[in-house]
Amino acid sequence: FSPIQEYKLVSKLPLFCILFITDRSIKIEHPAGGYKKIFETCEELNEPIPAVVVGVIPEWLSGSLLRLGPGLFEVGAEPFYHLFDGQALMHKFDLKDGHVTYYRKFVKTDAYVRAMTEKRVVITEFGTAAYPDPCKNIFSRFFTYFKGIEVTDNCLVNVYPVGEDFYACTETNYITKVDPDTLETLKRVDLCDYLSVNGVTAHPHIESDGTVYNIGNCFGKNMSLAYNIVKIPPTPKDKSDPIAKSKVLVQLPSSERFKPSYVHSFGMTENYFVFVETPVKINLLKFLTAWSIWGTNYMDCFESNETMGTWFHLATKDPAEYIEHKFRTSAFNLFHHINSYEDDGFIVVDLCTWKGHEFVYNYLYLANLRENWEEVKKAAMRAPQPEVRRYVLPMDVHKEEQGKNLISLPYTTATAVMRSDGTIWLEPEVLFSGPRQAFEFPQINYSKFSGKNYSYAYGLGLNHFIPDRICKLNVKTKDTWVWQEPDSYPSEPIFVQTPDSVEEDDGVLLSIVVNPGADQRPGYLLILNARDLTEIARAEVEVIIPVTFHGMYKP
Repeated sequence: FSPIQEYKLVSKLPLFCILFITDRSIKIEHPAGGYKKIFETCEELNEPIPAVVVGVIPEWLSGSLLRLGPGLFEVGAEPFYHLFDGQALMHKFDLKDGHVTYYRKFVKTDAYVRAMTEKRVVITEFGTAAYPDPCKNIFSRFFTYFKGIEVTDNCLVNVYPVGEDFYACTETNYITKVDPDTLETLKRVDLCDYLSVNGVTAHPHIESDGTVYNIGNCFGKNMSLAYNIVKIPPTPKDKSDPIAKSKVLVQLPSSERFKPSYVHSFGMTENYFVFVETPVKINLLKFLTAWSIWGTNYMDCFESNETMGTWFHLATKDPAEYIEHKFRTSAFNLFHHINSYEDDGFIVVDLCTWKGHEFVYNYLYLANLRENWEEVKKAAMRAPQPEVRRYVLPMDVHKEEQGKNLISLPYTTATAVMRSDGTIWLEPEVLFSGPRQAFEFPQINYSKFSGKNYSYAYGLGLNHFIPDRICKLNVKTKDTWVWQEPDSYPSEPIFVQTPDSVEEDDGVLLSIVVNPGADQRPGYLLILNARDLTEIARAEVEVIIPVTFHGMYKP
């Protein structure tokens, strides 16, 4: 932070945080290792439990915060090894008339039900391989491995609405319909029954009329490979299932025939789709043969292309057509888009990046995250470093001379230069950077500013991969605000707009926070003023809440 940024930040923080930010010699540490508690198995609840409210919850805030993450980190004597392997647990904080209750239930996926029935890991997860049933004879085991790929439906990443229904999801072809009131699991849906995709992201874009857009890999005939943008329409007048009417809008090419890039999210403006193809690749041939090899999992199929860098792809929405411009830049990992928008012939794309081609998920094995603090820091020192970046893509690139910066927007230092081979080389403007301090799991005032020129982003602050603060970033001025308390571990902050608000940041942030060392009520729902991150209220419960990834607010 600059001195000016520090002053603005500390003016909004309690005293114990001011010391950490104004004195550069003092760093926020977690020597007690309380963060390990958020990576431990918990039990689901038989019924909602009341929370103790501290402060005053706004009268207009009446609805449910829905969250998903891992809640079961081992089955019997068999552990799950990666952060994205634990079985899906759905959380709900209900807010009504100033009162709050908390509830959670495991999503009864096939992966979960079969694991609990057989008391072992039955379906291979992201970083954990499933082994044959030891009770089967050798011939049964042999044929088990050649039945084909059994893809996990462990929907622990996110939840989003489709029409009048709600679906929990991961990144495979399966999504799971859930009841947002009772948290009951209703049915599993295989998107391959409706769309030419082999999986879709857990971060769709949803328009105000309920239209859902997403992107996924497609392995076609003759091993052809592409990325498909798909569209699920709003609920039809006859109230039939909108998923049955979903379709592929446009296909984007892959840079390599047998190696699609890992895709976690994508960008969308009012008129364009933005897809960023990174050097983190899935070796398709290895993936297709992996299930015939004992001990192989999804993570074993990832590799990095050290030479390709990063490619930006664009497509128009209506009509849906691929744009042939070739945008390139240096290598980085990407998981979360913040926002994208159009401005005077340019497309502005804000991203949470990690420098370099090495896969960041290599550092998210549970054994690493459960290490003592000094070991956690050492690992983070070796990992790709985080940075919030702004890239700007020019749409009119045919009339300019080679070697000239094509970006004329007055408020950014991002550049785009056409090279002799016809590619446009992009260099970013850095919006936020701190050594091993990530601004991740970004959120914005989505209902009003998705795909539009905006000012504010909210994020979960990762300190050497450990979530220990909530951040606000002004993407125009680069001013920052932080909420933080000692030995407290928050989740992704969800923005909820104040009714009839005019200002972009007029609203609240909702985050689940865990303070494992608290004498009582170690988990709570935190409600912050989105303007300055001052606390409005918290709703405390007598249970530890494990890590959650993504979720939504349902009014």
